[in-house]
Amino acid sequence: MPKLLYEKRDRVAYVTINRPEARNAIDPDVHGAMIETWADFAADDAVDVAILTGAGDEAFCAGADLKTYIPPIMEAARPHDIREIVELGLNGFTRGMHRIAKPIIAAVNGWALAGGLETALACDIRIASERAMFGSFEARRGFHHGDGGLVRLVNACGVGVASQMLLTAEPVDAPQALEWGLVTKVVRHEELGAAAETVARQILRNSQRAVRSAKQTILDVIGQPLDFQLRTEAWNAYTCADPDETMAMLDRFYEKRDPGRAGEHETEL
Repeated sequence: MPKLLYEKRDRVAYVTINRPEARNAIDPDVHGAMIETWADFAADDAVDVAILTGAGDEAFCAGADLKTYIPPIMEAARPHDIREIVELGLNGFTRGMHRIAKPIIAAVNGWALAGGLETALACDIRIASERAMFGSFEARRGFHHGDGGLVRLVNACGVGVASQMLLTAEPVDAPQALEWGLVTKVVRHEELGAAAETVARQILRNSQRAVRSAKQTILDVIGQPLDFQLRTEAWNAYTCADPDETMAMLDRFYEKRDPGRAGEHETEL
């Protein structure tokens, strides 16, 4: 059985880390397969949104496999190896491939721990099962996040939340994660897949040019001065639209054929 499952249906790519016996920890095989998968997702015009989750009910991802992934780095990594790690990050898209223009949704079905937390944070939208747990336990092991966890926690939740999680190394349950803004929604465990697909279809009903430009703009303005943020937003907003597509969508609105006029949105593809 492959350690990473990848399938495409109706413009959605489904990516599942498939090592439930190891809490879906990332070993070198999964890391390599992830890099290949995200490259394919980015290049394939047949898909516009991805949903990432973990196999089984126990874990989304428990981070890097402490037996097969970490020891070679600590014991025998050469400068070339370190450079590759710095350039690509964990799973390819915590760094290096994080500029994929298409949205990625994390369906957090259980523990998102250490590098698994970093992997979830690298996604654009995070939806959690009521059973989900989040943890940054690196300080208990003698180091701290190095693949975007610290930076993205600060950006997503603020300094106070990041400090609480990173310095105490205590777990966070789904309701607390929702309160802190670490996830946008918590659902019943058996409804997680459907909830993630609903969000995917809500994205798919929109102009993908606008969606991708919005994602690029969000990444561009994080941490920048206000004037740069405003200029970047305006430039991207007024240059991303395709005239034909935009006018067709506006005509639908003018003629009251837009299902979103009353705030009720169809989500069929």
